[in-house]
Amino acid sequence: MLTLADLGVLAGVEVDDAGGVVTAWLTPTYSGCPAVAEMAADVDRRLRAAGYPEVRVRLRLDPPWSTDLITAEGRRKLSEAGIAPPRPTSAVGASGPVPLVLGPTRTGVSASTGPSASATATAAAGVGARSRTAAAPPVPCPLCGDTETEELSRFGSTACKALWRCRACREPFERVKEI
Repeated sequence: MLTLADLGVLAGVEVDDAGGVVTAWLTPTYSGCPAVAEMAADVDRRLRAAGYPEVRVRLRLDPPWSTDLITAEGRRKLSEAGIAPPRPTSAVGASGPVPLVLGPTRTGVSASTGPSASATATAAAGVGARSRTAAAPPVPCPLCGDTETEELSRFGSTACKALWRCRACREPFERVKEI
């Protein structure tokens, strides 16, 4: 559904005309990504099938991968698959690493029904999920398009995704985090 080029993981391909060697550069979404070996093997296999007998797949960790590298086509495909694509980091006011703010895992919980008084006081003091999402533009639901959505958990099925829910259609969805 999504290519490594769509994700911005395929950082480049170089062909040495003199020696016929093809070098493909991969920048994984994070250095500990467990899919790196499979991605490298797939790139190697596809380049060999395209007629290149000598292939080298190398990792490039600098500059690090960023969600800004996801192409417009990649963002469209993520949305069509029911995964909310990340906003460009410029849209969230970031100019470098996005800080991770730890706090309550549920948002929008009122003081009368929500967590303990200390957790509510912490959220009211500007720490945690409420302060992180208050100034951010709304995340549209990839299923119905409504912007009345909420983050349920900062941690989804993989380290690069978070679990969200649409208040309109009530469906949960995953969202790729901005990095």
